[in-house]
Amino acid sequence: MAATKARGPRRAGVVLAALIVLTAAAGCGSDSDEPAKASSPPSERPSTPDSPKRPRPTPEPKPSVSAADGSDITACADGNCEIAVSEPVKIPFKGPRGPATLSVTEVGPNNVAYTVKSGNGQSRGSVSGPGQGCITVLRNNGSGNSCGGLGDAGRPSPQPDAVVIQAAAGEDGTAVLQLVSDR
Repeated sequence: MAATKARGPRRAGVVLAALIVLTAAAGCGSDSDEPAKASSPPSERPSTPDSPKRPRPTPEPKPSVSAADGSDITACADGNCEIAVSEPVKIPFKGPRGPATLSVTEVGPNNVAYTVKSGNGQSRGSVSGPGQGCITVLRNNGSGNSCGGLGDAGRPSPQPDAVVIQAAAGEDGTAVLQLVSDR
């Protein structure tokens, strides 16, 4: 009887070990010939080609036309510059009555809109269409606008005691801005 008691617990241990191995094998089994993949929580799963990707940061748009001062808005501080812009910007410059600001509010293919503020005065211009642009003349006693086809207008001529602003819309979404003063 002592021999039977010693064999019983050993046999139970062997059977228990076999059951654990069989249970583990059954849980990991697969009907295919491919190796089994380890599972992980959803937040730790590697991305697959079908999973959505985070958008990459988009670089700032660069003007595609050349201008004498590139896209450097600080070149306009004295009221004389030629820059190309492809997004809304604020350009501080020296107007006939002191500090002034040219705010480009919209730029797109064949489209440009802006506001000029000087002292208590304000002037707006906007155009849409191929070859279109606006000219604003900023003077001590006010301002005036003219918008429409520019053709081959080129650089505006300086006028006494004034800053002349020309904004030309480009078909690629870039506007060329020219500020001309008699200084």
